[in-house]
Amino acid sequence: MVTPRQKREQPAAGGGRRPTIKTVAARAGVGRTTVSRVLNGSPLVSDEARTAVLTAIAELNFVPSSVARSLVTSRTDSIALVIPESESRLGSEPYFSAVIRGVSEALAGTQLQLLLILVRDQRELDRLQEFLTAGRVDGVLLVSVHRDDPLPGLLEELGLPTVLAGRRSAEEPLPHVHSDNVGGSAEAVRHLLARGRSEIATITGPLDMDVGSSRLRGWREALVEAGAPAGESLVAPADFTEEGGRLAMRALLERHPRLDAVFAASDVMAAGALAELRRAGRQVPDDVALVGFDDSIVARHTEPSLTSVRQQVEEVGRTITKMLFQEIARGGSARFPVVLPTSLIVRASS
Repeated sequence: MVTPRQKREQPAAGGGRRPTIKTVAARAGVGRTTVSRVLNGSPLVSDEARTAVLTAIAELNFVPSSVARSLVTSRTDSIALVIPESESRLGSEPYFSAVIRGVSEALAGTQLQLLLILVRDQRELDRLQEFLTAGRVDGVLLVSVHRDDPLPGLLEELGLPTVLAGRRSAEEPLPHVHSDNVGGSAEAVRHLLARGRSEIATITGPLDMDVGSSRLRGWREALVEAGAPAGESLVAPADFTEEGGRLAMRALLERHPRLDAVFAASDVMAAGALAELRRAGRQVPDDVALVGFDDSIVARHTEPSLTSVRQQVEEVGRTITKMLFQEIARGGSARFPVVLPTSLIVRASS
């Protein structure tokens, strides 16, 4: 794994330190985003601000070689896969490793180098902005997108070719790839209804992510269509972690001790729910049927094995990479979404 490290400031001519974008911004009296826009030729800068930035650049002799290369449209032959998550989440969630495999497959046979970048806090976001503004990569793949995530907007401002795995909302302007989360979730709930289950709860992913809200929407649409209960008390938000699934299952059992089915928006959360059901003395599937989402390795190794909505995660990785190739080659013309189909894999848990 290669992560960007902020270059140590080297002595500049005259004994000082080599200036950074932060230094330029401070001298010009503007924000770092404004400096980034000026360096990338964005029209979203006032003449006054542009003059201040260019004056500061001249006074500070701020011309990193990587910026100089980018200004003459030279290529770096590298792309960044940016994941705004912690190492623990990256290691425990099979989704990320599958995306990385897909990206790596799409890069095989090319000359492009892949940089994997985790962004866990504001300090690392600032470092990433410095790194990207310096023109170190030709494009960015962004995975695990939240509604208020500043990264997509920053990438648009920088003018970097960018493709998302997922989206911030149905109005996402950047090119992106996502699974049919609504349809897959609805299929899971219809399966539970067909098995005679009548009180079907759901454990959602984070609702500030389109993937979380879309899977909740699929659950609700299928229940409303069938005239089954779909009240808020049957909804337990979680965070795509096993512990989150366990805690959400506990809350659902307290509110609905007679529930007979649960749709969890990920296999990892379903595994946590399964552990909590076992602790509460509820048998799966006799007392409570359980369905997950992803059809990851987790689904095949629970006891009982987990019915799950299969999504083509490696294909997500391959597709976003191929789309990024088009973005880089055509200068940002591939502004379209791709929706990959899902399918229900029925196992013993339902």
